Amino acid sequence: MTAIEFVLLTPVLFFMIFATVQFALYFFADHVAQAAAQAGARKARAMADEQPGAWRGEAHDVVDSYIRQLGPQLVLSPEVTMLQPEQTTVGVEITAKVPTVFPGLDFTVHAQSSGPVERFVKEEQN
Repeated sequence: MTAIEFVLLTPVLFFMIFATVQFALYFFADHVAQAAAQAGARKARAMADEQPGAWRGEAHDVVDSYIRQLGPQLVLSPEVTMLQPEQTTVGVEITAKVPTVFPGLDFTVHAQSSGPVERFVKEEQN
């Protein structure tokens, strides 16, 4: 009887272990993508007023740098989109694949961060 229980419960136990690992991979990749999007949006917000066209490249470089530092093997094939729905708002959107433990499954993460453009006004001299 013990051998039968072992044979029946072992696959369930392995599935639970692999599901836990997959859960951890997904949520860590989601956090990496969100951190990269926030960092890119911060850079875009700071530069969009000073350099209207250059902020896109700078923000993209910051996003790539964050992904390389935090999880290059977790955030696969990231697609980075720069957002500017209005003249006063900029942001970054990231969509990427997550490695899977289970063959045939395809998981993606999506992160977006945006905010108002920072405008620095020089103080007038009297």
